[in-house]
Amino acid sequence: MKVVFTLVLSCASIWISHGQTTQKYLGGGNATGIQVSSSNDAKIYDGAFTASGSNTINGNGLDAKRIEATRFLSQATFGADPTLVDKVVEVGIEKWIADQYATPANYLAPAVEEIYNTTFTIFLNEGGDSVDFAYRANWVHMDYAWWENTILGKDLLRQRMAYALSEIFVISAESDLTSYGLAMAVYYDLLTKHAFGNYRDLLEDVTLSPAMGRYLSHLNNAKSNPEENTNPDQNYAREIMQLFSIGLYELNQDGSYKLDESGHTIPTYDNDDIKEFAKIFTGLSIGGRIDGEEPNFTNSLYIADVTVPMKMFDEFHEEGPKYLLNGLVVPDGQTGLEDIDAALDNLFYHPNVGPFMAKRLIQHFVKSNPSPEYISEIAGIFNDNGAGVRGDLGAMLKAILLHPEARSCESISDPLQGKLREPIVRYTTVARHFGGFSPYDDRYWNLSYSYSNDVDQFPLHSPTVFNFFSPNFSPNGELLDAGLVGPEFEIHNSRTGINYANWVYYWIEYEYLSACTEESVPEGYDNVVATNLTRLYEYAKDSDALLDQLDIYLCHGQLSERSRGIIKETIDKYPVTVYGLAERIQLAAYLVLISPDYNIQK
Repeated sequence: MKVVFTLVLSCASIWISHGQTTQKYLGGGNATGIQVSSSNDAKIYDGAFTASGSNTINGNGLDAKRIEATRFLSQATFGADPTLVDKVVEVGIEKWIADQYATPANYLAPAVEEIYNTTFTIFLNEGGDSVDFAYRANWVHMDYAWWENTILGKDLLRQRMAYALSEIFVISAESDLTSYGLAMAVYYDLLTKHAFGNYRDLLEDVTLSPAMGRYLSHLNNAKSNPEENTNPDQNYAREIMQLFSIGLYELNQDGSYKLDESGHTIPTYDNDDIKEFAKIFTGLSIGGRIDGEEPNFTNSLYIADVTVPMKMFDEFHEEGPKYLLNGLVVPDGQTGLEDIDAALDNLFYHPNVGPFMAKRLIQHFVKSNPSPEYISEIAGIFNDNGAGVRGDLGAMLKAILLHPEARSCESISDPLQGKLREPIVRYTTVARHFGGFSPYDDRYWNLSYSYSNDVDQFPLHSPTVFNFFSPNFSPNGELLDAGLVGPEFEIHNSRTGINYANWVYYWIEYEYLSACTEESVPEGYDNVVATNLTRLYEYAKDSDALLDQLDIYLCHGQLSERSRGIIKETIDKYPVTVYGLAERIQLAAYLVLISPDYNIQK
């Protein structure tokens, strides 16, 4: 079929060859074999943009795919700029996920070491004395590295998954790990390494991590000593069950609680079980020393080569049988590592792990209140990825992101669905979308201290092992009344909400995107990365065009008519001048970023 479409001013004539009865709709594609000619291509915003005649039928002016791409990327990444959005539109969501699975991992530890060495050199060049510099990389260098990897890294989905896992398998700089930046980075790299891997492998590496050993005190955890009236530390034994694997109560596959004959929840473990698991996690100490000497059981993290997993010292491991869950007896006479393998398998094959992990990952990526069917389907994939493999995190993540509750439009119109964006994700979304001008060698270093104090969140700075917020938290009001949860609302209150709005003001009005300490850059260099809003200047000549851009890329097409009307009326007061355009952009961006339309992700 050949079609010629001629557009002259507002008049159009169409000639279509006969012999075919297939109905075609023009305006949203179906442009193959059609030629469009027009008297003139439209030029808008003082000629900044051109709309060709072919755009009347090829669908290029439709935003549905772009909006879906930005919505998907808000779930799967720390934020997206137009180039990334266009890429997803071009290849499709499934292909983009496959490409991300094949993208090499971007690890934190090398960045921490490079940043530590760079800042040390700067310190010496500025006349500092080496004795006054940090003995080892600490939380500051880790913060810089995390932020730089997040802004510049290409493994976007893997990094978002690693961050999700860091909020389940928690360690924190808000502890005696504060001066062990490299140890925390190596731990985070375990989460990055296994982000698309197997849960059982992840659980083992987490267990043997010296950073986790220090944080939950099973590093140097010795067997019972009746003469000194000491018993194994129970900290890790408790948290590996409660927080890392099976939770407090027995679950059905759909995440609902199993009930006994009296209608009560059924605990997954008791204090005796904790004591038995505590025996399992005895005998571990550092696996290497920075001085190259052979480690022994009493060595602390201070002299550890933190890149090496903990080592088992069997003479300090609890002897005798251990009685674990579901009737498993770990026999006497095994090595300590054999006992650990048996205990981790005992947890790995517990029926709770699938729904436990499914719900938490769905909550992190998509929505606070997934349906029982959603949880059950993802838990089923944990149990068997379709190839007989249990614990495939990559298969779970793909299924979470492609599930109808993540991709369909129904949840957008449901006021009880969606989730509150975490404060750090609100921040990274702005940073990744608006880019920034880095004054010092394209380095994007950012210190957690001020933002974390103001909004109660920054990666690897949780106040406790229970994360920044509970997955079961319900804020007072409609959510609580409806029996629903809103985990992120636990750190959203009058103080953190106002502080967040103030930070948006810094990002937009002062174009202050991120900053490191002044001592971390050479004299003469600015320590602040500035926000880049220049992309929006041409759009700002038309308030609707500007709001369309902010709506698509920040609100995923969900900017309400009420919010849009308020913002449009406000920015239309500013003239189309150099000063007026800047004011329009800053005010519109500020109002969008503090609106519920941006802060609630659906």
